[in-house]
Amino acid sequence: MSVDLFDYGFNESISSSKEGVGRIVRVDRGECDVITEKGKVRAVSDSNRSQRVVAPVTGDWVKLANIPEIGTVIEEVLPRKNKLSRRDPSDERLEQVLVSNLDLVIIVHGIDRPLPPGRIERLLTLAWSSQSQVIVVLTKVRERDELLEETMRIIKAIAPEVATLTVDSANTSDSGLEEIKQMLKQGYTAALIGESGAGKSSLANALLGGEILETGEVRSGDKRGRHTTVTREMLLCPDGGLLVDTPGLRSVGIWDAKDSLEKVFADLEKRSKDCRFSDCMHDSEPDCAVIEDVLQGLVDERRLTRYKALLKELSGQQTKTAKRKNR
Repeated sequence: MSVDLFDYGFNESISSSKEGVGRIVRVDRGECDVITEKGKVRAVSDSNRSQRVVAPVTGDWVKLANIPEIGTVIEEVLPRKNKLSRRDPSDERLEQVLVSNLDLVIIVHGIDRPLPPGRIERLLTLAWSSQSQVIVVLTKVRERDELLEETMRIIKAIAPEVATLTVDSANTSDSGLEEIKQMLKQGYTAALIGESGAGKSSLANALLGGEILETGEVRSGDKRGRHTTVTREMLLCPDGGLLVDTPGLRSVGIWDAKDSLEKVFADLEKRSKDCRFSDCMHDSEPDCAVIEDVLQGLVDERRLTRYKALLKELSGQQTKTAKRKNR
């Protein structure tokens, strides 16, 4: 079966030729599914060849080779346009790349549960670090509509410029679904991120036009979902575009996210320019403009606390990473 790689985002900036080139659509332990001009192939990904520089992830463009005693292997991961990364939950000194070569990150939240401001701040920081377009999609609007207004208010207070859509995944004519479908043009890659039970797989199925991905119920007590998505898999939408469903993120550790962190807390960054000291930590320094705004009720003290905690986390992560490299 022949495949048009342009449907999968190929262009001449990726490679001068499509010969021997493919895009990873799924990664399993030691092997990958790769889309090529001749169709989907299974390639070995844990050889010394493929991991000499970077480990392959879903979304990567790669060069393939055939080794008689092994079969098809990933010979090289081609340069990435961008990547969606977090701090590795099992080792805070390491980066975990979730998906690469993205155009859009869709933050998914189900309104059957409250949205803590700190969580949306972390998700926005992570998403903007990918240098992709970012939108927020609120699912399950039929279940708990009384939370919708509060959730929208939280998002708009933190990121007023981010488009926020509401979706009823069970309604195929839902206007929010149509808006997302219009974004997913040929070769356009979008990734869904959010916690387990947020409705990512149901949203993906609605966009894909069928029950492609497994969905699961959430616990009634705490609204937590089990991981129905266990790997990051890229699927081609019927009307164009590519969708990557990702496992639920329980840990949203930021990685190399200074610029996006400044974007999420743009109000505090702007006000800090009025502090007496250029390196003010907004703690106990004299003439701190940010602390002044907190005392006057113009800035929520909890937001400032979260900002300082994220700055400390990022600084600590960078220090540990540098020490690891030196060793």
